[in-house]
Amino acid sequence: MIEIVRARYDDPAHASALVELLDAYARDPAGGGEPLSDFVRGNLVEALAARPFVFSVLAFDGDTPVGLVNAIEGFSTFACRPLVNVHDVAVAASHRGRGIASLLFAEVETIARERGACKLTLEVLEGNASARALYRRLGFAAYQLDPGMGHAQFMQKWLD
Repeated sequence: MIEIVRARYDDPAHASALVELLDAYARDPAGGGEPLSDFVRGNLVEALAARPFVFSVLAFDGDTPVGLVNAIEGFSTFACRPLVNVHDVAVAASHRGRGIASLLFAEVETIARERGACKLTLEVLEGNASARALYRRLGFAAYQLDPGMGHAQFMQKWLD
């Protein structure tokens, strides 16, 4: 039976699960294909715990961690309310196709509503067809304000 829990960053089992699931995701082509650095592995949980606007949700199959969502609260100026950005979604390869991501998202949505959020946001790679299909089933759609202006595009600029 799959158990969905709100991660407690001070719980060693939760901290370990978070790092291991995120590392597996990072190693996947959808996550960039590279393992987490030693710095990230050693500092991530403490850094997340220091930020009250960040939360994580874990899925366990018995004692085995099998799913993770990391989410970050932002703010919608147009709605003058918080929003929640789903930053990482990871399900262990051994447990994909079992509805675990949907269970994780249900808990994320509950937390977002508790925080008074107006919406959930996320980014997804064009080539990740299974994730895109899941997100559409969950009610996500491409972001646009005016159809004449087209859909928003996610962009980044790395800072040294």
